[in-house]
Amino acid sequence: MAVSAKEVLSGDIQAAARLMRDLDDEIPSAHRTLKTLYRHTGRASILGITGAPGAGKSTLVDCLTEHLRREGKSVGIVAIDPTSPFSGGAILGDRIRMQKHTLDDGVFIKSLATRGHLGGLSKSTIDIVNVMDAMGKDVVIIETVGVGQDEVEIVKVAHTNLVLVVPGMGDDIQALKAGILEIADIFVVNKSDREGADRTKLELETMVGMNTYREGEWEPPVMATVAQTGAGVPELLSEVEKHWTFISREENLLRYRRERARVELLEILKKKLIDKAVDDLSRNKVLDHLLRDIANKTRDPYSIAEQVVNHRFDFPLGAEPGKGKGIRRGRA
Repeated sequence: MAVSAKEVLSGDIQAAARLMRDLDDEIPSAHRTLKTLYRHTGRASILGITGAPGAGKSTLVDCLTEHLRREGKSVGIVAIDPTSPFSGGAILGDRIRMQKHTLDDGVFIKSLATRGHLGGLSKSTIDIVNVMDAMGKDVVIIETVGVGQDEVEIVKVAHTNLVLVVPGMGDDIQALKAGILEIADIFVVNKSDREGADRTKLELETMVGMNTYREGEWEPPVMATVAQTGAGVPELLSEVEKHWTFISREENLLRYRRERARVELLEILKKKLIDKAVDDLSRNKVLDHLLRDIANKTRDPYSIAEQVVNHRFDFPLGAEPGKGKGIRRGRA
């Protein structure tokens, strides 16, 4: 049975869980419900946590959640896990490390499989975040899968992005400079009780200092934490609050909301247009012929893609390429 928007807005956890599952499985009725819920989003603060595998992201999420709950804030956690090669689902490493929150009604944890989606997120991440927002979570934490320097999609979704590094990276910081490190609103040197932590923090501070920031622009601080013990986490949350205050300024909030709207619309358009194009080609029995021609090198995929976008083909739909008189289909 389809989940109603009313159930989610009333705080029905089981209904919200079913809706998230259906959204991840791309059930049409779930998207209809999300349309109704969308006007109730925009209230939650969204915190993104990213960094290389082994940086301690899950442990930090666990610790941040504990502190936020002490402050009386409800928390949603979207943990992006690698896809299981056997079941196609999420490998639930993150949820296992957050066991102590599973019985807390103020915490909702959703694990998502990447399912081959690049950039550190899952294709349904934005939808899941919107559901948690609509159901009344004060803070939504997104923990990315940890794929390395290309893991930059998080910046499109979160208000505040934490980039975790660990001591011992050395020259790797410079190698990452053009990628993942540039998305940080706050840098976090986690496991700062390890040897070399001071050097790593200094290198990050030097890198930040080399950038030019305009007046009124946010300059990322560099924080040190030991998530395993909780050391430095209250100070980190204080910086997160400062950034949320910065984002909440009228001129900054409007810019963020417009960029978020742009990302959401483009992501939805890309998926729907691709699905429609593939469906049209398959329904008209054209797709297999095009794939064969590309494989045989008699046609190139670039020209075919342009023809699909322009609704034009060099042969009658439903007929094999090269047979019969070639025609060009006009725009639908």
